[in-house]
Amino acid sequence: MNISKKDFIAEAEEIIENVNSSLLELQGGFNPDTLNSVFRGVHTMKGLSGLFGLKGISSLSHTLESVLDDLRLGKIDLNNDTLNFIFHNIDVLKNLITQINEDKEVEDVSDVIKEIEKFREAARSKTEDSSVEDIGVSDSILKVLSEYEEHRLKSNFKEGKGIFLAKSVYELTNFAPELEAMNSTLKSLGEVIATLPSSEGVPEGSIGFNLLFSSSLKIDEVKSKVSSADIEEISSPARQAAVSEADQHKQRPTSQPASLKSSTNTVRVDIEKLDKILNTVGELVLAKGAVVRIGSELSEDIGYTPLTLDVHKIAQSLARKLAELQNQILELRMVPFSQIFTRLSQVVRRYTREVEKEIDFELFGEDTEIDKLLAEEIIDPLIHIIRNSIDHGIELTDKRLALGKKERGTITMKAFPKGNNVVVTIRDDGAGLDVDKIFQKAIERKLIPEDQILELKEKVELIFIPGLSTKEEVSDVSGRGVGMDIVKERITSLGGFVEVESEKGAGTEFSLTLPITLAIIKALIAKVANEHFCIPLTSISETFIVRNEEIQTIEGREVIEIRGEMLPLLRVARVFMLEEELKDEYFAIAVGFGSTRVGLLVDNLLEQTEIIIKPLGERLKDIQGLAGAAEIGKHEIVLVLDVDSLMEESFSRKNINGS
Repeated sequence: MNISKKDFIAEAEEIIENVNSSLLELQGGFNPDTLNSVFRGVHTMKGLSGLFGLKGISSLSHTLESVLDDLRLGKIDLNNDTLNFIFHNIDVLKNLITQINEDKEVEDVSDVIKEIEKFREAARSKTEDSSVEDIGVSDSILKVLSEYEEHRLKSNFKEGKGIFLAKSVYELTNFAPELEAMNSTLKSLGEVIATLPSSEGVPEGSIGFNLLFSSSLKIDEVKSKVSSADIEEISSPARQAAVSEADQHKQRPTSQPASLKSSTNTVRVDIEKLDKILNTVGELVLAKGAVVRIGSELSEDIGYTPLTLDVHKIAQSLARKLAELQNQILELRMVPFSQIFTRLSQVVRRYTREVEKEIDFELFGEDTEIDKLLAEEIIDPLIHIIRNSIDHGIELTDKRLALGKKERGTITMKAFPKGNNVVVTIRDDGAGLDVDKIFQKAIERKLIPEDQILELKEKVELIFIPGLSTKEEVSDVSGRGVGMDIVKERITSLGGFVEVESEKGAGTEFSLTLPITLAIIKALIAKVANEHFCIPLTSISETFIVRNEEIQTIEGREVIEIRGEMLPLLRVARVFMLEEELKDEYFAIAVGFGSTRVGLLVDNLLEQTEIIIKPLGERLKDIQGLAGAAEIGKHEIVLVLDVDSLMEESFSRKNINGS
């Protein structure tokens, strides 16, 4: 992919994301500024695609822009049907961008454009237009208003709001900040319709402005809040009391502008460039280690001379600067969860409409940050979980009411940092998992033996077996027996964990624990036989010494009692068939979280270091228990353990398969 195409895709994806965010806000209530934001986004897309010679996207954007312009001018009513139609065509734009990104032939959009034009003609507003002369605005002001400003004036008048004129005069030397402050004050009271320069009664060296605005407040309340301008009332709410009740029902609900996080301070950087910088930093870390080693050897050979002290100082300074550089690069890779939440909100909106359910989607932790690559990788697992919550979890309205639940279901998603990890929870207040039904279905499909005995938590874990579904009918949303195994596989491949808690009739909660970044991670180096292995610190909860006499065997599994609880043990040497040295005591590394923990037995713990995990080659990538490799010390290659697959080796999957 050439650089210009990459630039287009990056810019276009950001535009689509911002447009979708604004459309979601419009679902909560009409706001002219938000609608203008959608219009500007599509207009920018038209210009951008035209600049890159993408005629299909440019033509589609132009046609969609015309619909949005009609919406701005009140020629088309903004309702759910209109919003859904716009959402659909934004998805079409997104698919076209994806086709370009994947170097596929961009599909012909002529039929889509005809469909939009047909919709536009059919949706033209047929309501009677009120005359602006009835509002009481002078001809001198009316003739300088744009079509859009005139429409907003009429709309506010129809909605029963008062129309006011704020006359203010400022010195030429500092009028800009004072005018901006006045605009902000008036926006807090209602909507600023137009800002018009005025020369009437303005002294030399000054400039005057007439600000036409609307508000639901009375004239006395407006004057008390705006002391730096002369306020004239053109039309009061009382004067509009004659508007019929039927007309009132036609008005669109309004809301105050929501606070949207600005992205104007960000710089777009290709993630591949950051990866290359990180690779260089990794080489520098190895070089720093060599300097430290040389300093230590010099100290042993010739003592603490000025030369050896200089080497130590250089090593310390190099270590500090490299740490700063690593942190700064990692910060550049981080993105807020708000980007993920925006896309998931669209999923909820689409799927709830398909299954005809009323569902509220509550989001917490939008500012929590995660590595950009991880953010992209977890989108699909999160979508799978949400789709299952919508289809399997949340009941239909009549059933919820019969159970004494509130009419609308709720899916709550939270993201929060926890040490070097990010935890994402998705909870629904639906029917919960029927673990007995899941267990029986697994036996029917011969996924587990008929005589298998499982604990409650192990029955819940059955949902991650490929091909298992309790859905009797396949729908567009779920029921094919795929999805949850993909969730576990994807999260595991990222060095994370998935936990499930469910209460029948009360709902289900999925908890995903993920590393904040995969770029540079801290790891513990352990010795097993004559080999060295790295274990990511994000997976480790504690380390301790285990004596041989403390190890017990329960149902063929080695365990040790820790603070009143039994911790399963796994000898790493046996997993990789290394020559095991019998010892009186071992080091145990407790990995995992909550009740899902395993103690990895190793011969010795060497040191903690920072590593950059590199994938294994084609011949080694399928080896169970290995996540990759890293370079440490004197350019020594060390294998990195895949903690989750080792945990499965210890209990979950082994038990399920009856081995």
